[in-house]
Formats: sequence, C-alpha cells, structure tokens
Amino acid sequence: MTAASAPSLPSPFERYRHIVIEGPIGAGKTSLARRLAERFDAELVLEEPADNPFLERFYRDSRRYALPTQLYFLFQRVAQLRELSQRDLFAQAVVGDFLLDKDPLFARLTLDDDELRLYQNILASVQPQAPIPDLVICLQAPPDTLIERIRRRGIEMETSISETYLRALIEQYSRYFYDYDAAPLLIVNTERLNPVDSEEDFQTLVRHLAELRGRRSFFSVGQ
Repeated sequence: MTAASAPSLPSPFERYRHIVIEGPIGAGKTSLARRLAERFDAELVLEEPADNPFLERFYRDSRRYALPTQLYFLFQRVAQLRELSQRDLFAQAVVGDFLLDKDPLFARLTLDDDELRLYQNILASVQPQAPIPDLVICLQAPPDTLIERIRRRGIEMETSISETYLRALIEQYSRYFYDYDAAPLLIVNTERLNPVDSEEDFQTLVRHLAELRGRRSFFSVGQ
C-alpha cells in the first residue's frame, strides 16, 4: 500500500506538538523523523553530521579528533535548539532527531578525563533553555541488528567504526533511557517493526501513538 492510497491516519501532532525521535546509530531515527514530517506537514529539525568537518577524521582517529568533533556537534545543536526555543511551537508542529540532554553520552565514551571536564564546563556555560518535547520516541533493536544495518547502508565514513565502540554506544543509550523522565517516552523495538520502509508498519506505529497513556510505555510486535 502506498502513502497516497493509505487510509487517513490520526496525526500524532494533534496531541504532541513537539516530537523527538531518538536512538543509537542504525536505529532509523532520522528517517522516521523525515517520514513523520512529510506525512503530517511538521517542521523538521535534524542533526547535521555532514556539516561537521571533524567527523570523518574522528572515525579514522577517534583519540585525536574526539574533542573537536564533540564540541562542533555541541555548538551546532545548541544553536538549533536556541532558535527553536524562540519560536511559537503551537504555530507549527515540530519533529526532530536529537535530544541535547543525551549529548554527554558520546563525550563519556570518547574523551579522556581532562577533555571531559572541559566539555562539561563548556556545556554548562552554553546550554540553552531547550524546549522539553511533548513526546520522545526511542527506537531500539539488538546490537547485532543495529550493527548489521550500519554495515548494510554502506556510508563510507561509518565503515571504520569499531564494533566495540558501537556496542558501548548502544549500551549507553539503553542506560540513559532506562532512567529518562524529562518527557513522556515511548520505547519502540524495531527488530521486527520497520516504520521507515513499510507503510503498514508506519501506520501501526502512528495509530499506537494515538492510544498512548501515561508517561512511559514500550511498543513491540511479535514474530
């Protein structure tokens, strides 16, 4: 079934004006954010890794380029969220693919102690009063599934990411969202649910959003 021929869906933005899609590399957060924005005419706020001049060098030599890579992303995200915080979120729905609050996950994995302290001091001095999302959707899948997706999509600079780093990052995400309570949270197991490439799965997820109750829930489909 194509998007054009699909039956009408309840817009999740009628309940949640500001939605953030999160998850580790390979989870599909950016693609899902794009799809939601296109289907429901929401404004899209995305990370822009291609603009980071240090990222490719970080993947080749993480020890040397960890700090400039981290700081570039920090200032980029702060600027995006500062602009967002000045807008009327009721004027147009917004969907994004990052939380500034999870930025330190990467810093703790890649920076040494002195660099981490410097990063934390800079973060404390520049962090804006970022708007709290109305809903965070965290996409998850087993590490082997995410690693296979990363390898399969074949982005050149990602080919040098070590499996050890990827597994550590996935574990950090799991720990972070285990305790997350700043906004309502829906954790979605995407091992057998593909809302990015499957129209049926996309509709299933969107309809589930209309039925959410409470501040924390988990969604998965069986075999």
